[in-house]
Amino acid sequence: MPWETLLLSTVLYVVLPLVAGMATRHVLERRSAQAVAEFVGRLKPWSIVGLIATVVLLFGFQARTIVAQPLVIGLIALPLLVQSYGIFLIAYVAAKAMKLPHNVAGPACLIGTSNFFELAVAVAISLFGLNSGAAL
Repeated sequence: MPWETLLLSTVLYVVLPLVAGMATRHVLERRSAQAVAEFVGRLKPWSIVGLIATVVLLFGFQARTIVAQPLVIGLIALPLLVQSYGIFLIAYVAAKAMKLPHNVAGPACLIGTSNFFELAVAVAISLFGLNSGAAL
């Protein structure tokens, strides 16, 4: 059963958006490069709203657990912080070894760090549900 859930979640939350994005980009690039830039410009504010709404909803559903079990939240947060800083550090050292400029290395490392965290949260919610402790 968990494998079916994982497969369905992967298709719904990774494959379909990827294919939709590729198709949209292909259609817009046939029009012009300016069409792609305009479309991205119109969507950018909505992506930020979606991210903030996701965080608000996630913490809203977990508010009782967070308030009732602060030690557990701390025990969950500590390894995540170590992991995030570790990924950033490894990526930044690798970027510097490749002689990437800071204005490229910094954002690239932040994106890499956040992608691991987002993937972990998405998998936890998909497998165990939004109200589970794993979603924290």
